[in-house]
Amino acid sequence: METITYVCGHRNPDTDSIVAAISYAALQNMLGENTYLPARLGQPNDETAALLKRFGFQEPELLSTVRTQVRDIAYDQPPRLDRSVPVSRAWSIMRENPNISALPVTNKDGTLFGMVTAGGIAEGDMQTIQNPLLQNVPIFNVLSALEGHVLNHEDDLFDVLSGEVYIALPSAGDPASGPFRGRVVLCGQQEDVVEEALAEKAACVILCRSDLGEKYRGIDSETCVITTPLDVWQASRMLYQATPISRVAAVKDIACFHLDDYLDDVREAVLQSRYRSYPVLDANGKVVGTLSRYHLIQPQRKRIVLVDHNEISQSVPGLEQAELIAIIDHHRLADVQTGYPVFMRNEPVGSTNTIIATMFQEQGLLPEEKLAGLMAAAIISDTVMFKSPTTTPRDRRMAERLARIAGLELDALGQEVFSANIAEKTPRALLTTDFKEFHLADHRLGISQITTMDSAAVLVQKDALMAEMEKLQQEGHYDMVLLMVTDVLREGTELLFLGDQETIRQAFGLTRIRGNRVFLKGIMSRKKQMVPALALLWG
Repeated sequence: METITYVCGHRNPDTDSIVAAISYAALQNMLGENTYLPARLGQPNDETAALLKRFGFQEPELLSTVRTQVRDIAYDQPPRLDRSVPVSRAWSIMRENPNISALPVTNKDGTLFGMVTAGGIAEGDMQTIQNPLLQNVPIFNVLSALEGHVLNHEDDLFDVLSGEVYIALPSAGDPASGPFRGRVVLCGQQEDVVEEALAEKAACVILCRSDLGEKYRGIDSETCVITTPLDVWQASRMLYQATPISRVAAVKDIACFHLDDYLDDVREAVLQSRYRSYPVLDANGKVVGTLSRYHLIQPQRKRIVLVDHNEISQSVPGLEQAELIAIIDHHRLADVQTGYPVFMRNEPVGSTNTIIATMFQEQGLLPEEKLAGLMAAAIISDTVMFKSPTTTPRDRRMAERLARIAGLELDALGQEVFSANIAEKTPRALLTTDFKEFHLADHRLGISQITTMDSAAVLVQKDALMAEMEKLQQEGHYDMVLLMVTDVLREGTELLFLGDQETIRQAFGLTRIRGNRVFLKGIMSRKKQMVPALALLWG
């Protein structure tokens, strides 16, 4: 089973986060890995969606969790038997494969009917000793089990076989005798028994290792006449193995699991049951395999690469259960921990895509034209047209190089990046599109950022935005909620905030603040200006 490595950015992804996942996956696949898949942890914002469409890229796969699931383990894939298959087939499979303790039995559409075990087959066989009765066993199953064929005239049609099994062998010098009516009679060279059984209208006569076959070939009779190379004892046992597997399969209270079930939940269910093997179903209820207890000992975990973040609160749920392969980031080091060394590249630049573009260059590779254009747009977005204090000369050089590969002008591309229409977005959507949660000392805060060329168009909704901020504060139990409306042309940020006014005044060296709004000249970056200022104040 091929192992996929997911590449994902942070929650509430911005353009740099989404594009970094796409570009890093593309780089690794170009290097021959071929199993890297870009993923996202939320809905792309308007800017990102427009750029993906502009350069012809699909949204990455949505990744809701990386907790280990049943689909991640190498579960068994034994044969899945149709409910009409004879018991002999199941027994043969188990005999040839000692590691298989149970087989799934399916309906015609592949959905689960039941499970058959060696114990279930043995129990069914033992019951036939006390109750030697066949009930509606398909004639084809019988012929297959007996390695036999029907002697009757071709116009005599038999579909199923029913009746009490009777072994007509002489004992203590007495000839075998009936009554034979309705019975399945097994005999050898006893022509008198055959004639009597035919006369009494037995359900079936089975000639075991007998020379009488030629005598009765083409017989026109209501009694089915079968010849077999097996002796009487073998034939009597094989008759029961011709029974459809559905008759001996367990069908009630079957514990089964689905591909999307989480392994920690599966373990709990397995501990509370006594079975050795459990069917695995897909989303449509069709059987895809079985799992046993040993599969749960050392399961294969999801592989993941983090880009544009290294903080647990911003990362994918279940990260502690995943195998972290690498971190590519340009933020402060936070709280992601591993129990083993991983590849990590953290550089003080303005965009994660600047780092990934450098990695392309180091490998002697060029991103294809459309990807280069998308990466250039991501750098422009995260550096706010190179006006963010996080911007470095390398950001501009890499963006210019990528733009040349894509055949684009940087200024024109910048106009495209920041031209997303925000007039029709609801206050809630504006607030949550690029929202991040931070933990600084004992403080829990949420910071949203909207980057635009017209901050006035956003601030006309100030009252509605403040109302949504209050709701968000209550929902997330935040000590402080901030909304940064960053204006590219004014090179500053209109800040709306809920929380301690004195904290904002001291953090940014303001003389005084009126209400819950203030313009911060030169403040363009959440990660390099807003968060560090608050962190410094709170220690």
